[in-house]
Amino acid sequence: MILNKARTDSSESPTVTVAPVAVPHYLESTYWWAYTHPNAVRVFERQWLVNLILWGNFSRLRDLALQEMGDVIHGDVLQVACVYGNFTEHMVRRLGPQAHLNVIDVAPVQITNLHAKLGQQKQVTVLQQDSSAMLFEDASHDTVVVFFLLHEQPAEVRRKTIAEALRVTKPGGKIVFVDYHKPNTLNPFRYIMVPILTTLEPFAMDLWHGQIADWLPSDCQQLNIDKQTYFGGLYQKVVITR
Repeated sequence: MILNKARTDSSESPTVTVAPVAVPHYLESTYWWAYTHPNAVRVFERQWLVNLILWGNFSRLRDLALQEMGDVIHGDVLQVACVYGNFTEHMVRRLGPQAHLNVIDVAPVQITNLHAKLGQQKQVTVLQQDSSAMLFEDASHDTVVVFFLLHEQPAEVRRKTIAEALRVTKPGGKIVFVDYHKPNTLNPFRYIMVPILTTLEPFAMDLWHGQIADWLPSDCQQLNIDKQTYFGGLYQKVVITR
């Protein structure tokens, strides 16, 4: 079942049903083959394939993101966008007894797919929401994770997604971004990835030519930002403490 509700707090509380969310035009026109067409799920929902797409780095990058939340995850957690592969399943395994995970995605087929992967999970709510206009209250989550989403968004949508992730994070909480990054000069993937990204991921080169910090709201420029790069600089993990 696809849910389109906003959970108001970490306890068992009423939810507010809202109108269906439209799939953005840029997603339908640019990524229909990867995310919005039903056949996309049949093709890409394979662990070996998502690992190949990331040149064997999926598990490492997944674990780096999850480790920022600890071996046992507490509080309210938000995953912004569904992820092919076992990212969410591994997060669910770390949830403490009182923790709760919200997962949002704007594409109904992705929500249906995640329900199929997770089955019934009392500690997980899957919601149809747009990452650039979330329905959660301010400071409603202890941790927000954005795993390989920003490179798929036009600059203005990316800016809004980052602002929304910051808005819904509690003071002292973390926002964890994992995504592409410009590789080091001697990394051969610096040259292999250019034709791949420019052909299939037209917004991804923005993350080569700029920093995630460049898209922060003006009132968040002084937040603590920890950036690490991996695989010769092709990938980055950026952790912002609210």
